[in-house]
Order: sequence, then structure tokens, then C-alpha cells
Amino acid sequence: MGASGFLGSHVTRLLVESGESVRVMVRESSSLRALHGLDVEYVIGDVEDPEAVRAAIQGCAVVYYCVVDARPWLRDTDRLFRTNVRCLRSVLEVASKADLVRFVFTSSVATLPIGDGVIAEDSGPHNWGSLGGAYVRSRVEAEDLVLMYARERGLPAVAMCVANTYGARDYLPTPHGSFVAAAARGKLPVYVRGAGAEVVCVRDAARALILAGKRGRPGERYIVSAGYRSTRELHDFAASVTGAQPAKFGIPRPVLTVAGTLGQVIALATRRDIRVTRTTMRLMYTMTPLDHSKAVRELGWTPRPIEEAITEAAKFFTTRV
Repeated sequence: MGASGFLGSHVTRLLVESGESVRVMVRESSSLRALHGLDVEYVIGDVEDPEAVRAAIQGCAVVYYCVVDARPWLRDTDRLFRTNVRCLRSVLEVASKADLVRFVFTSSVATLPIGDGVIAEDSGPHNWGSLGGAYVRSRVEAEDLVLMYARERGLPAVAMCVANTYGARDYLPTPHGSFVAAAARGKLPVYVRGAGAEVVCVRDAARALILAGKRGRPGERYIVSAGYRSTRELHDFAASVTGAQPAKFGIPRPVLTVAGTLGQVIALATRRDIRVTRTTMRLMYTMTPLDHSKAVRELGWTPRPIEEAITEAAKFFTTRV
């Protein structure tokens, strides 16, 4: 589910490449370009429709749930909770009555706490407060819901806390991918001092989900990240791949607050969603280094150097038609 998206399409591709029989559930309006050429069975439907979900998962051993609304800039935050929580609850209700081996849920590193040291899956409760806005709250509620179904309803679910993914076939692109695209084209004039995030190659993230479908312990969550990197390092590397001019000027973090406030004023005045908000600006630097050793130890997962993913992404963004 969510097979037409960035991560979902890579999960689908790896499953097909390994010889698995794969069924994908997509909406009638979904773009299928990321799935082009793959031998899969299509089911047209919406995760809001329990009957469509029931038909989609019938006979399946593992469900990979990659559906998420990742637009933290939305003015109508109810849309985030509708997709990320309420639709998920409907799917979980159906899945809990099916004979599944695993339900692999795509969560986020934003559901983990922040602190002074390296954070692991058991480092404590979520403590972001209002820093992540409605978007992060919806992701936390979603993960809590999945783990509750595992604990109380016997659903063999695992939650995968996935970092920012980079790589080829980022068609939209993702918000963080758009910065790499701009850097690879030499169109990123500035960088933010002190900004950084946990990152991972999208194919490695997809492989972690597939491994969780085989070996993940129900009721557990796993950090899927190759490590913490500054955004300047990532963007400069993307520019070096294509020979583009890297960003020359650094701006301090307080400028982001000003930009986010201005963006929200513009959004209010124009009644349009603007990607630059206080929340999206905070998400550029609100992150703590993470420990992914549990995924290595229990799933047998080993991520590649992130430079390989940035290379693939830079080439994709500068050569695609």
C-alpha cells in the first residue's frame, strides 16, 4: 500500500527483483511511472475503503504500508490526521482480522525523542512538544496506533522509523530531495548553518522493510538510518557529482524562523499552502543522532554509504526528461 510513492515503489521493485509475487494497491488517480515495467498485480482502491483494503490483502502473507501524507506545511492539518491516522486505523482494523505473517508499517524518525546523546528505539517517550507541529503529532499517533494493535489485537506489526530517504526515481520530488535536485543543478544559492538530519539510501530503506517482513519482531520498532549528516555536506556532494557550483553563502538558523513566519503570513493572506512555515523550517535542524544497531543486529540490515544514494539522486535529477 502506497506503492506508487518514493519508498513504496522501491519496496515493490526489490520484491519483484527477488522473485516475490507482489500485489499493489493504488488509487485511480495515482501516477504509476515509478512502477513502470514491474510485473505486479494492481488493485485499484483507496485505504479509506475497508472493502477495497480487504480485497487487496486477501491471500497476502506480508503487507507493507507505505502510505503517508508528508506535507507539514498544510494549513488544513485535519488532512494530515485523516491520512496518517484515521485511514490507517481503518486499514489496521481489516489487517488485524487477516492471516498475516507481518504488517510492516512505515513510520518516521520524527517519532523518536530528541536529546543530548545518541538516541535508540528505547530512549524514552516522544518529547518534541510543539516543535514538529501537526505533522509530527500525526506520525506519533500513527505509530502508537500500530503498536497498540500489535499489543492488544495480535497484529504482527513492526514499525520502521525511516530517516530522510535519498536516491533515484524521486519523481515528485520529496521536500529534502528537492534541495539535492537544486544543488545538483547549481541552483542552490545558500546553505543553512547547523542544519542536518538522519539520512538513508531509499533502496536500503526498502531493503530494511523487506527484512522486517521476514525477521522483524512484532510489536517492535526499528531505526532505519545510515547516520547523521549536515545538509551542507549532502548538498555540496550532490553539486560535486554533477560539477555544479555549490552554495556559497551560509545563513544562520534564526533566519529560518523569520522566513517561516513570513511564509505563514503569506499563506494566511493568500489562503494558499506555502511550503515555508515555522514548522518546516524547524524540521530542517530538529534532529538528534540515532543508533540503528538494532536493525543491524535483529534484521541483518547494513546500510550503504549515503554518498552512493546522493550520487544516484544527483544523476537522476539532472538526466531525467
